[in-house]
Amino acid sequence: MNRDTIIGFALIALVLIGFSWWNQPSAEEIEAARKQDSIAAVMKDNAEKARQLADAQAKAALDSAAQNDTTALFYTSAKVASKQVVLKNDKLELTLDSKGGIIRKAVIRNFKSIDGQPDVTLFDKDDQQLNFMLAGKQENIVTADLNFTPSNVSDSTVTMTATAQNGGQVIIDYQLGRDYLLSLSLQVKGLAGVFPPSMKEMELEWTDHCRQQEKGFSFESRYTGLFYKESDGGTDNLPETSDKTTEVEEQLDWVAFRNQFFSIALISKDDFAAKSTLSSIQDEKGTGYLKQFDAKLKTAFDPTGQRASEFEMYIGPNNFRLIQDVEQQSKFGKDLDLEQLVNLGWWLLRWINRWFTLYVFDWLTGFGFNMGIVLILITLLLKAITFPMVKKSYMSSAKMRVLKPKFEEATKQYDKPEDQMKKQQEMMSLYSKYGVSPLSGCLPMLIQMPIWLAMFFFVPNAIQLRGQSFLWMDDLSTYDPIIEWSTNIWGIGDHLSLTCILFCAAQIIYTWFSMQQQKDQMVGAQAEQMKMMQWMMYIMPLMFFFIFNDYSSGLNFYYFVSLFMSAAIMYTLRKTTDDAKLLAILEANYQANKNNPKKQSGLAARLEAMQKQAEELQKQRQNGHRK
Repeated sequence: MNRDTIIGFALIALVLIGFSWWNQPSAEEIEAARKQDSIAAVMKDNAEKARQLADAQAKAALDSAAQNDTTALFYTSAKVASKQVVLKNDKLELTLDSKGGIIRKAVIRNFKSIDGQPDVTLFDKDDQQLNFMLAGKQENIVTADLNFTPSNVSDSTVTMTATAQNGGQVIIDYQLGRDYLLSLSLQVKGLAGVFPPSMKEMELEWTDHCRQQEKGFSFESRYTGLFYKESDGGTDNLPETSDKTTEVEEQLDWVAFRNQFFSIALISKDDFAAKSTLSSIQDEKGTGYLKQFDAKLKTAFDPTGQRASEFEMYIGPNNFRLIQDVEQQSKFGKDLDLEQLVNLGWWLLRWINRWFTLYVFDWLTGFGFNMGIVLILITLLLKAITFPMVKKSYMSSAKMRVLKPKFEEATKQYDKPEDQMKKQQEMMSLYSKYGVSPLSGCLPMLIQMPIWLAMFFFVPNAIQLRGQSFLWMDDLSTYDPIIEWSTNIWGIGDHLSLTCILFCAAQIIYTWFSMQQQKDQMVGAQAEQMKMMQWMMYIMPLMFFFIFNDYSSGLNFYYFVSLFMSAAIMYTLRKTTDDAKLLAILEANYQANKNNPKKQSGLAARLEAMQKQAEELQKQRQNGHRK
């Protein structure tokens, strides 16, 4: 990047900043807008309350009408009093309501809640609804409108039965497994004449108002989304950072509402039919909720009652190994691939996390170490694995550094702009004679990047870090504020994270070491360009601060330790490298290759060929101009 380009970027930035400043509203305009926004917010809140009141009144009127309609098919069951039944094991507690026969509340045990309670309430009251709709000849049967009678009640089972006036029944069976898997089925008896002979499907409406479970709203929202798996394909999801409603053309094995650390997945034995409508709408910060999920589904239904429609629900933590085990408990015999609910990154990064990081993490946590110690040990292990590549990269740079005076001396006659091509050719020739490659130091470092990026996804989504403290960090899964304030500042938020500051400071130190290393090996114009680029390199830690201030302290701590160790390794290698001895070895190579230089290979050879082609093209143009 030359000076004119940098000046151009600087001028563009100044113009944008100046334009923004010139067009910013006055204090009076800001105050007027604030008042207008306040009025609009109050009006919106009042409208929402009025809508909710109207909906409640309408529902109450419909319920009253249904109870008093003696001709209704389920008039008798409408008089049944509502009851609640609790299914529980040592990991999960579900509260079912006989009104609608649905799950009203789900509590995941042994995971601390955002308000300090010992268990997490995933949903409660009207946060979630699962409604079955059966289209009849004269009237539709909607389970949300029915009052069921519980029977066969135990800690793990309950049968909900709604009885029609003709003696027919709608039966919903629930059975809670030993972990987080709930089996349920819907079956009708004695109602064959109520439905059209051609009826083979029923509709489901499943909604969930996803609660905020973690301290960082925007960070948790970023990992909260609606996921689904195609029966003959892979998993997919709606965008996690925007509102979206879509119709899925393929059949589905399951649909799941996932937040950062917990998920609810609904699995159908007979698949969900094509044309499912899925929707995800974001909530605002401060409401206590993250998103509103809606799924309109269809699946197989037998109106004769000979066969039940069967489902399973996973209600639990996003723990990869746990979900693998729970999937084995499924009775449907499908390759559900529910582990995709654990965000391990994109395809290559997911592969690294799936087959390397997870095993290392499981091995280290098996010793009972604190999670902060586990992160340090993972960092040490990764540094040990990548050290040969790091050393190779450093030694390549060190060779370029000790040869810099010789390169400058050998190419000082090519200082004119028109001689730059000859200068590059001379440099490539010297590289070959000394047995060095300017690119050999880059490739080993690039190999490390996927591991660095893989941890970017693994650490924030490792539920084992949730609620775990280390040093000053109360919770490694969320940010660690050293100071907080009430208002939200653009680009920063409402806090300063200490681990983010440490990470950025380590990035500055590492950048300084790297720049020193590169500066010592640059020749001629390269050195001048490096000086101009230095300020751009130092802007990166500032950019990282704005990006990572809201991220989990565990991730920032890992990056801090990793960069600190990288800088320490680079410093140690610099201090232990004997430049005189290294130069003597290179001189020996030069004498051996002086008359028979090694043939360039790989990318270096291609670059040399490209330079020769460019020189030939330049000569042809010059000859054409002379003619």
